[in-house]
Amino acid sequence: MQYKTVQLGGGEDGGTLTVYARSRNPENTPKTRPALLLIPGGGYNMVSFREGEPVALRFLAAGYAVFLLNYTVRAAHPVPFGEACAAMDYIRSHAGEYGVDPHHVCAMGFSAGGHLAGLLATAHADGRPDALPDAVVLGYPVVTAGEFAHEDTMRIGSGGDPALRQKISVEARVTAESAPVFLWHTAEDGLVPVENSLLLAERCRRCGVPFEMHIFERGCHGLSTADAEVSDGGYPPEVGERVPQWIPLALSWLASRGFQVT
Repeated sequence: MQYKTVQLGGGEDGGTLTVYARSRNPENTPKTRPALLLIPGGGYNMVSFREGEPVALRFLAAGYAVFLLNYTVRAAHPVPFGEACAAMDYIRSHAGEYGVDPHHVCAMGFSAGGHLAGLLATAHADGRPDALPDAVVLGYPVVTAGEFAHEDTMRIGSGGDPALRQKISVEARVTAESAPVFLWHTAEDGLVPVENSLLLAERCRRCGVPFEMHIFERGCHGLSTADAEVSDGGYPPEVGERVPQWIPLALSWLASRGFQVT
């Protein structure tokens, strides 16, 4: 097992990758694995633990090499975005070291981390097509700067600049060159309205970007893996039995796009 922290540069509060990767087994033919850049949420004000390590361990167990991004918080675009781009570059340039396929790198983000992953999915808008993931998985993401915006995320992300706020509205950045998207959300989300995912899905459809979306009826914001690892009190059956299904659904969708251990 390889477990280490890599400094990416940037501000004093972030800009690091925590690497979770299997060691090569000298007793078997070397395997090549897909990679996951994992980006927790926290409203650009903090980096959530519940959306980090618990998710990383689930995807590590599924065969992925996982790279958990701890980005600079309380900083406007392009600071976190630049660190996410540096993380993508690190993963691809060190693919041989970790036994990963540089052509199957997924960026996964939750809430504000979903916004940052969405910026990566549309990195060509910032002149960084080299940082484009091969797919993104977004959980209850902050997407829009419009009517259904999560104001705290957009305020910090834009630094209060109205023009920059519009520039980082993810659905407006989508073109045919954007990365394929897997979306999941809950209809009851009271913090980041489900319209964020709906708006992004509609834009993807119009632009011909492959996408899959799952809207669960019940559940609050910030569910992460929606199991006992991330909740002291547990969840009612309509949440605890259904929402965790986003993980096998996402894995199946990624596998259909070539994200498999070979």
